[in-house]
Amino acid sequence: MPDANRKQRILVVDDHPSIVRFVQIGLEMRDFDVVTAGSGERALELAESTRPDAIVLDVIMPDMDGFDVLSRLRENSKVPIIVISADIETRPRAMQLGANEFVAKPFNTDQLAKRIRAMLGD
Repeated sequence: MPDANRKQRILVVDDHPSIVRFVQIGLEMRDFDVVTAGSGERALELAESTRPDAIVLDVIMPDMDGFDVLSRLRENSKVPIIVISADIETRPRAMQLGANEFVAKPFNTDQLAKRIRAMLGD
């Protein structure tokens, strides 16, 4: 039986530590449990091991871009995913690959938290 008191776990993936920290602090202030990854490979590992309720995923990363991560996640997972990017042109591809939402950078964490809650049905 699920624990009703458990905070919803969000995996935040971005290769810029300052963005990861900004999002982490903002979501933790809004009562989420946040796990972070700075690379696509690490994101895939954590998605498997921590079973997040939702994922916030950057597109442009050096080792494996967000599109590759998204495609690999969608092979066997329906976890809600919000793709974030400064390049609005990436939105159509992200949605085609299975993203649930797209948020353009810069954004505020209050709006991001509201979108996450809406996706999760809160």
